[in-house]
Amino acid sequence: MNSLAQDLVKQLKKREKTLATAESITGGGLASIITSIPGSSEVFLGGVVSYSDQSKTKFFGITSALLKKETAVSEKVAIAMAEAARKEFKSDFAISTTGVAGPGKAYGQKAGTVWIAIASKKESVSVALSLSGDREAVRNATIISALATFARILSS
Repeated sequence: MNSLAQDLVKQLKKREKTLATAESITGGGLASIITSIPGSSEVFLGGVVSYSDQSKTKFFGITSALLKKETAVSEKVAIAMAEAARKEFKSDFAISTTGVAGPGKAYGQKAGTVWIAIASKKESVSVALSLSGDREAVRNATIISALATFARILSS
């Protein structure tokens, strides 16, 4: 994880771009790994951990209707979180994570069901994951996948 985060911070600095995060399933872990890199303050503007549906509504403006229709573990909510974080922090990019870490089901989804979204001014992209393992493994795999997905976007 550290080497991925180091590379991302380096690429963001080189391109003079900024990043924000909107986290649910990762509980701040994504922001933590990014901010563990020296110099990350030049490119990382901040993040919000939005674990409940109520906080997704309050901080990201996600409507109750969308949460009821799609649930918090959905592509549309992941994209809405990333887009709202990018706008709120006025960053060039934002990464969101939402899903079910387990054990057991939530929102009718099994443990390991995850959505990651990355928003820029130009577009928003999403990735669906179906992960296995215990709660910590799912959360760590989500962080690694979010960093790797963003790295591919930055390099294109």
